[in-house]
Amino acid sequence: MIASLLVALTPAAVAAQTLDQAMKSVVSVLPEWPADAKRLEEPEGSGVVVLDGKTVVTALHVVDKALSIRVRTRAGEIYQARLTGRDRATDIATLALDKALPPISSMKGDLGLGDEVCAIGNAFGLGLSVTCGVVSGLNRAGVGFNRVEDFVQTDAAVNPGASGGALVTENGEYAGLLSAIYTKKSDANIGINFAVSVTLADDVVSQLAKSGRVKRPISGMRLAGVPADGETGLLGARVVSMRPNSLAERAGLKEGDTIVRAGGRRVRKPADFVSAMSRLLRADALEIEIRRGGASKTIRLAK
Repeated sequence: MIASLLVALTPAAVAAQTLDQAMKSVVSVLPEWPADAKRLEEPEGSGVVVLDGKTVVTALHVVDKALSIRVRTRAGEIYQARLTGRDRATDIATLALDKALPPISSMKGDLGLGDEVCAIGNAFGLGLSVTCGVVSGLNRAGVGFNRVEDFVQTDAAVNPGASGGALVTENGEYAGLLSAIYTKKSDANIGINFAVSVTLADDVVSQLAKSGRVKRPISGMRLAGVPADGETGLLGARVVSMRPNSLAERAGLKEGDTIVRAGGRRVRKPADFVSAMSRLLRADALEIEIRRGGASKTIRLAK
């Protein structure tokens, strides 16, 4: 009796149970494409069931031009879905179902480098599958896929068709929305894959659920990376210009300031600040650390 209990509680058994539960909240997305927009290499996609179970979040590029959309559960049930929200800045879309499915549980706390994660998606339209790896990087921005980026980088294998699937923790909790593969000559896994952070994905979904669109606060600043090419120094984002009466001006930022941290994250380039600004979708203010005249200063940018 004791031996059987010990076997049931091994890490491998717990991981299998939690992944099995998470897979019930991931669906294959089946778009019907116009004749001139068919995608032979990625005919299907993936989605994650969130909120009340009648909402599916997926990658916008999976469904943007679809004439109609269906979803298929792991058990083989197929349901009609309606496109209800688009956010082109993050490549996120929401779908509505008439029947509630089990929603996924978002992770508590933060990911760390080297944490074990798994990708659940419909790779190459073969049906839902699981690949596992580690967190290779956090807060990736300026990668070049979307206007607003806050990516978790992982070496868990992600291939065409898995876009819109779930990146989950070892406990089966939702950690990110599978989004992009970093590749050069071939659209296949090379170990550098990206998922929209669950923080950004959840905030976008919440906005889409409320109004069908995402209204982002605008700082009113134009930024440039420092140091310039060929120069040395501390990486940051320098304020080049500012609109009168903008959020930035009202907060006390000045032209020439160099932003080095925002919302608790390191700012190494303008794209990092754009990503940090997305935190204002849920917060009332963003704490910014700047360098001005050789001294450090903390400024609170409020909506």
